[in-house]
Parts: sequence; structure tokens; C-alpha cells
Amino acid sequence: MKGIFITGTDTGVGKTLVTGLLARYLLDKGYDCITQKWVETGTSGFSKDVNRHLKLMGRKRQDVKDLLKYISPYSFRFPSSPHLAADLEERRICERKIKESFRFLSKKFDRVLVEGAGGVLVPYRRDKFIIDIAKDLNLPVLIVAGNRLGAINHTLMTVESLRKRGMRIKGIVFNSIDIGANRNIINDNIDTIKRLSGVDNTALLPFLPGGRPNKRTIDIFDNIFREIKEKR
Repeated sequence: MKGIFITGTDTGVGKTLVTGLLARYLLDKGYDCITQKWVETGTSGFSKDVNRHLKLMGRKRQDVKDLLKYISPYSFRFPSSPHLAADLEERRICERKIKESFRFLSKKFDRVLVEGAGGVLVPYRRDKFIIDIAKDLNLPVLIVAGNRLGAINHTLMTVESLRKRGMRIKGIVFNSIDIGANRNIINDNIDTIKRLSGVDNTALLPFLPGGRPNKRTIDIFDNIFREIKEKR
């Protein structure tokens, strides 16, 4: 398991937070780890999401200054699907460049965590999906589900799309993004999705005031990544 692709059931469900926490988890286990954001929109310059990853990892941008072009191959100003943002800037997202950036980092690090853009079926060109680049690289997928009303439908459709492509689902992280959500709904979401999807490797990320993680929130990955042992 050299790399992991982190996708969401929708935009705004916590992929960036989970990617950063997972990177911190692996670092704490003794693995040299780095994150990637292949395509980011709504930003200018270096990836805001990767900056968040680094903060959660306890690192600074200066620590990876020589790797920036590999960590964040593409960024666009317009906040939209990558295909539209690229079209508006009259640029083309190159699949080969993305794959080469991943392979370059995978030679230098124990683990490379790739945060996707939006949900699983987000196109980077009008007829090509980002998830298919992850498939070509044989990356297992970690799903981040916003634990709220609608999660069952969105998560099961994500699982179905990944299985249709023959991709391995590493697990599902249920992110408590709504502190006021009905407890009956969010508890049933987890039970129902596990039963109907057959994905047993799950974790519940509690609501984090201010997005500040602690040891308990980082260790939620123990149930999903059982094969990860202390490397030190």
C-alpha cells in the first residue's frame, strides 16, 4: 500500500481534514509520508488544501519547498469542477503529468496520500474522470462521508461507482460535520451503510471545534488500517 486516494461523497465533507489527519497518523507510526492534491480549484498559487495537510501534520511549506510542483500539479482560480476551471483558463490537465508526479513522490516516501477533488465522479476533462487516474495507479480508496441526512444515498452511490471500476475500498470515515444533526439519523447512517455496502472498515470522526485534532481523533484510523504497525 504505497499510496491511498481519499475521495468524498460530495464536496465539503472533510476530505482535507481526513487527509491531513491520516498523514499525521502515519507519521506518528514512523512512516515518512507526504500528501498530494492533483487538481485544486478556487485558489491561486500553491494548494490551500495541502497547506492544511501540512499544518495538521505539524510541518511547514518550507519542509517540502523542493517538491511543490509534484505535490500540487494543477491549481485554478475559478471554484468549480476541474474541467470547467481548466477550460476557463484555456489550460489542459494532463493525465501523464499527474501520474509522473505521483510516481516521483512514491519513490521518495513510504506513503503518498492523494486528496481528490469533490466526489468520485468529478471530471478533469469533459470526458475523463479523476478517479480513473487513481485506478490506473492501482490506488486503494478511502471514502469520506459527511455524516448527515443524505449520507446513505451519497455513500452507497460512491461505493457502487468504485466497485464498478474494480477499485479496492479501504474503508469509510464518517465525518461529523454537523454538530446539530439528529442522533438517530447519524447513528443509523453508519449501521445502514455498513450493512448495505458490505464495507466493514469504518471510523467515526467526531465534530472538531475549530478543526483542532487530538490523539483520539487521529487514532480513529486504527480500525481501518489494521495492517499499519509501528515502524520505529
